[in-house]
Amino acid sequence: MKKIKKFFPSRSQKAGLSPGTLVHFGERKEESSRLSIIKFSPKKLDEKEITIDSLPEIFPGEEEVLWLNLDGLHEVKIVERIGKEFSLHHLVLEDVLTTDQRPKIEDFGEYIFMVLPMFYFSNDKSTIVSEQISLVLGKNFIISFQEQQGDVFSELRNRLRTGKGILRKKGADYLFYSILDSIVDGYFVILEKISEDIEAIDEMLLENQGSDLLQEIHRVKRELIFLRRSVWPLREIITKLERRETSLISESTLIYLRDVYDHAIQIIEAVETSRDLISGIMDIYLSTVSNRMNEVMKVLTIIATIFIPLTFVAGIYGMNFINMPELEWTWGYPVIILVMLIIAGGMVVFFRRKKWI
Repeated sequence: MKKIKKFFPSRSQKAGLSPGTLVHFGERKEESSRLSIIKFSPKKLDEKEITIDSLPEIFPGEEEVLWLNLDGLHEVKIVERIGKEFSLHHLVLEDVLTTDQRPKIEDFGEYIFMVLPMFYFSNDKSTIVSEQISLVLGKNFIISFQEQQGDVFSELRNRLRTGKGILRKKGADYLFYSILDSIVDGYFVILEKISEDIEAIDEMLLENQGSDLLQEIHRVKRELIFLRRSVWPLREIITKLERRETSLISESTLIYLRDVYDHAIQIIEAVETSRDLISGIMDIYLSTVSNRMNEVMKVLTIIATIFIPLTFVAGIYGMNFINMPELEWTWGYPVIILVMLIIAGGMVVFFRRKKWI
């Protein structure tokens, strides 16, 4: 698995621009932007794709709730038009278009603006997709801005279509909680996959299959760092959301938000636990590599030590002196070979008694 988003994207293209300047900052992930709505009440639901010109016609009635979703942020005019129709601050629109925002929440009185990361798997289940999602909660509407099509809301949309549960009987604040809960639950899916990867790496370490082991350890460690950086502010966001005195969120919905807060704490603890595990595996891996290297050096040192006296003997009889009686002795060669074998054997016996080999 690999990340789509960089750790620290460059902001050089925004340098010198005035605050609130609407420039898309991030990777273009869609060919064209796509606007869709789900407008519902307890008795009916309307779901369709719309154009930018039909925005004035989609505002919900008194007992209706509107969920407007935009996939693809590179068409700045669409974001600007949505901001105009729903009276969103230009700094909110700037944050929507800047796709490396730190998770945050801001209360503008008439609406609440939230930015947080969303994680899910690609269609082939091999890649973790990470993208920024921006949410605007109004009195009877929610606007979600996504970088591309694909998200964790399929089950939520099915609940709206079928009318199961209390989702269609509640207001926009409960839908806002449900969206937030779906995003947080998506973190658990990613963490489960990372836990499986850590177990696989642990098994590879025990089986000494270390050709790609270091690369896998670094990949998982990088994913956990990225996940921690994205998830850690989530606790602060939900805490602020709980403590805000706003008419946009009812007291009954605050109870559900506390449950999301508990899930956020569990995710943070799971991330920290996984980081400790992968750090421990890294330490074990480095110790294993070091021990293996020590064993190799030990064997080479023993071999070199055995050959030192043998080289000394061979060196003496390799000198070209005339007065060396052993050179003309009939049994000189076999005797020297025997002496060298005795020296080598004696050293091996000595090393074994010392338990060096």
